[in-house]
Amino acid sequence: MDSPLQLDAVVFGGGATGLWLLDALTAAGHRCLLLEAADLGSGQTIASQGIIHGGLKYSLRGVLTASARSIRDMPERWRMSLAGELRPDLSHTRRRAEFCHLWQTRQLRSRMAMLGALRGLAVTARVLEDHERPEVLAGCPGSVARLDEQVIEPVSFIGDLAQQHAAAILSVDPAGGLECDHDPSGRRRIRLLSPADGGPLDLLPRTTILCAGAGNEELRAQLGLPPGPVMQRRPLHMVVLRGGLPELNGHCVDGMATRVTITSTRDHADRMVWQVGGQISELGVDLDRRRLLEHARSELTAVLPGVDLSAADWGSYRVDRAEAAAGGGTRPGDAALLEDGDVITAFPTKLALVPRLVDRILERMAPAGGPPHDLT
Repeated sequence: MDSPLQLDAVVFGGGATGLWLLDALTAAGHRCLLLEAADLGSGQTIASQGIIHGGLKYSLRGVLTASARSIRDMPERWRMSLAGELRPDLSHTRRRAEFCHLWQTRQLRSRMAMLGALRGLAVTARVLEDHERPEVLAGCPGSVARLDEQVIEPVSFIGDLAQQHAAAILSVDPAGGLECDHDPSGRRRIRLLSPADGGPLDLLPRTTILCAGAGNEELRAQLGLPPGPVMQRRPLHMVVLRGGLPELNGHCVDGMATRVTITSTRDHADRMVWQVGGQISELGVDLDRRRLLEHARSELTAVLPGVDLSAADWGSYRVDRAEAAAGGGTRPGDAALLEDGDVITAFPTKLALVPRLVDRILERMAPAGGPPHDLT
């Protein structure tokens, strides 16, 4: 192009936050592009379990914490989008489940935690009669409840949003195809280089928004922003099981924590696959795969008595949760953003908090700069 492309916003990162934000900016009339260096959603979004949490983990003590307050209204917000009643329209996003189960171990403290959780949640929670329990939880000694927390298929979610905005999404090479500087007037300039001939495409956004998760750190350096404790990484070591499994989506409560969180999906060969998180994935950070799988087998046998896991294949994967720095390695209580002039750095903290974070970003945007135009 002979002249720079004037934009209201450039969004870095094609995960849950970036794509949701692209939809919201477009709906508000902003001229914007999204830039992604890898596969869409290939970081935390695809690795997530897809549960639209309503505050369970943060209300187990029976106290409505700041974290619980920030997330408690999110399931209904997502539910409306998944029904096609609210932007973004996610009516083509597949759901793994329309609800989750919550069950407990034998300990008295678990029963007390269960009561605390049910009091603190905004989502509907109903304790099931014995005959209402799914077969996989029939042998559990404690109470079993149903929570109105939907579970989405992350791959389908990413594909749904990406298809709606394909013309505004570009794949870029941050190492050899992206340069950041300022134009003669002092505005921040993002220069994209053609992989074919090296020809430049200059973008002049009024706002640059970083939604790239762990990639935010490198992007901030590339944009010339001051270094500092902006981001922290909290790792997980997740367990996966495949084949010979019943369908299950939910949490086992033990004391004041979720001992196990399980979500189910099917692979290309129609085999049931479990993703196993909760305390197992947090303790597993310090374990190699063999030791983690031994621990996971023991834990799942304990929390799911009578369930035969002998035919399953076992594996694991590691993923970092990239979050705003909270000090001491603690989990931030809410979605977070940092403003550096015309650059916003955003961290949703949890998948469920993406709409809340996008709303906060929109509040900081100047009015759209002009009529929308074809960016194809």
